[in-house]
Amino acid sequence: MADSQLISAFVHGLAAGAMTIIAIVVGRSTLGANVRIATAMCSASIVAWLVCDSRPIWNAIGQPYLLDLVSTPVGGLFWLFVLAVFADWKVAPLTLAPAAALLLIGVAQPLLPPEVRDLAWTVRNLISGGLALHAGGVILRDWNDDLVERRRRFRALLLSLSCLFVIVEVGSAFLHRLAPSGPWLMFEVGQPLGGLMVAALAAAMGAAVLQVQPAAFGASRRGDGGADARAEAADRLLIERLGALMSAEGWRREGLTIGGLAAELDTPEHRLRRLINQRLGHRNFADFVNSYRIEAAKRRLADPAEARTTVAAIAFDLGYGSLGPFNRAFRAATGATPTEWRRQALTASPELHEAV
Repeated sequence: MADSQLISAFVHGLAAGAMTIIAIVVGRSTLGANVRIATAMCSASIVAWLVCDSRPIWNAIGQPYLLDLVSTPVGGLFWLFVLAVFADWKVAPLTLAPAAALLLIGVAQPLLPPEVRDLAWTVRNLISGGLALHAGGVILRDWNDDLVERRRRFRALLLSLSCLFVIVEVGSAFLHRLAPSGPWLMFEVGQPLGGLMVAALAAAMGAAVLQVQPAAFGASRRGDGGADARAEAADRLLIERLGALMSAEGWRREGLTIGGLAAELDTPEHRLRRLINQRLGHRNFADFVNSYRIEAAKRRLADPAEARTTVAAIAFDLGYGSLGPFNRAFRAATGATPTEWRRQALTASPELHEAV
């Protein structure tokens, strides 16, 4: 029993240390404020969770209630961390709502009658599991379109480990409720094997974050190429061919992928990814394609002959599946909504004003 407790304390301490490293490295980096804040909150909650679920550590520090509260919203904060890193979401009241809901349920749970308490436990675990599944979908989405190789590896690492962990933990928690004894108990976070899984996840994340550069999580700056004159000339030629293909409305093709584009240009896919990211400054392939769509949209919105064409019709014609993504992409590129931009363009001169 003493050996088991010693192992539990060790693996939980290892995982907590890895999460602390993540928080420090990201906090001192030049990454965006939302990524740094989400990472700090997620790391703090995971560390608190690890401490609370390790009986030797929990007893040694006097079982502080505040630490228990900090651990409660861990599922919501991990979800927010994933969305801040991979989907550029902001830390705001709306995105903090799932974590707040988990915190409220956790605070209320001990005060509820036993029959309602079990229901609250089930709801909290279902919410955490649902958030983890959505986070996995966000990590997986646009994986192939990601142009930053380091971030693509980070996606793979985080997706595989976190999804495995969530499936095992949620499954073992519900099995424990159905049958209090069984081999699945060893996979709970409070047990050495479960703690070891968390330690592996945290250590792997820590190792990945230790290699993080700002470009791995944000848009890359346009580079000037390397020192090799022949390589530089080859890159310029490839960029010209790529520009000619896209300017000929290659971006309109249905199902256009970076792999297909690389094959058409007869160049390795990894080289095309690097050029679009480092030389043209795009975060992912969708951002690159959108740049051509937005330019086409601007021309049409500024055309008096299309003044009566709805913004939605233009968006659908340019290949957007709905108006929301078009509005977000257009605003990100121009700082204005399509409607605002059209109004400004059509009132920029008397001739355009009369055409309206």
